[in-house]
Amino acid sequence: MTDSTIKYLYFTTIVTFCSLYAAQPIQPVFKSEFQLSHLQAILFTTLMMAPLGVAPLVYGYLLESFSAKVMLRWALFFLGILELFFAMADNYFSLLAIRAVQGLMIPAILTSLMSYISYTSPREKVQHAIAAYIAATIVGGFLGRFLSGLFTDLFGWRFFFFVLGLLLLLNCYLLRGMARDAKLKYARPKLREITGLLKSREFFLIYASIFCLFFAFAAMMNFLPFELKQINPSSKETGVGLLYLGYSMGLLVSLNTGRIIRFFGNEADAIRAGILIFALGTLSFMIETYSVMFLGMFVFCAGLFTAHSLLSGLVNRLARDNKAIANGLYISFYYTGGTLGSVLPAVIFQRYGWQAFLVQLLVMIGLAFLFARRLKSAVAAERG
Repeated sequence: MTDSTIKYLYFTTIVTFCSLYAAQPIQPVFKSEFQLSHLQAILFTTLMMAPLGVAPLVYGYLLESFSAKVMLRWALFFLGILELFFAMADNYFSLLAIRAVQGLMIPAILTSLMSYISYTSPREKVQHAIAAYIAATIVGGFLGRFLSGLFTDLFGWRFFFFVLGLLLLLNCYLLRGMARDAKLKYARPKLREITGLLKSREFFLIYASIFCLFFAFAAMMNFLPFELKQINPSSKETGVGLLYLGYSMGLLVSLNTGRIIRFFGNEADAIRAGILIFALGTLSFMIETYSVMFLGMFVFCAGLFTAHSLLSGLVNRLARDNKAIANGLYISFYYTGGTLGSVLPAVIFQRYGWQAFLVQLLVMIGLAFLFARRLKSAVAAERG
């Protein structure tokens, strides 16, 4: 794999994650322009995320016969065209239908990217290549939210989606030099293998923990723009997008997981510490001022990414014969929690307000802490 190709792959990752999260900070804009409820507005992000919850368990059966180059470039092409259509659509149901179809493209792109990077990088560089891919997802997650808010203030909400469409089509063209023979190697999970992992105490506790954590994380990311608009109706979308700068803590955490484990003595204690930091960040949002929320986002994201990076690493260390399926289940629980967290808290938020909404998130974080508390003994028993 040439240096230019790997750079294009990381650029593609950034643009894809921009597309995934671009609607999130400007959902209040959609709510106002199309006279929507909170639930209707948040579906623009939820429909893009939902297929990621089933992709690791389903897409292997559908896409096993394609090369990474073919699937990636076609998925990018269709996602780019749909992004252009989204920028031109003029009614809610057309916009929603486009986002739903786009959501089916995202798992194909991300799966192709990870597979291609993994199978074409030299063995001694695979870990570095995947770390760089994860960093690109974090950069894309922030830029998608921030630039969406910025360009909405400058040119209206349609402009950024039009730019994304062009960038996705550009990526499709730039990746024409990819090797043709990089086949996607999927695990084809059997029900017996899935239930076997779920019956394993340590894996169940890991999956339950990340489900609860990403439920709370996605809920905060989705509903925070609405709360900021309630606090200050005249606030600009750029300010909303800038609030997501705390997302960059993922880069800092992912580069220092070894130091974090050494500081706390073991993974289980470090995970619990991350969850407590996550809870502290959530509590900070009870102070409804922008400056406190801005700083609180750094604490909030640092806690989530600490727990997430350590939990995902623990899955890979504990899994022996079925590593791919164990990772696939982890991703499924992660995004399923995020999908439900994007939707279900809407009832509490609309009926009882922001403070009750935060209490709901703290309950989920509390459950994650209880699961993580039992994880230490479960891992010790597994080692014994």
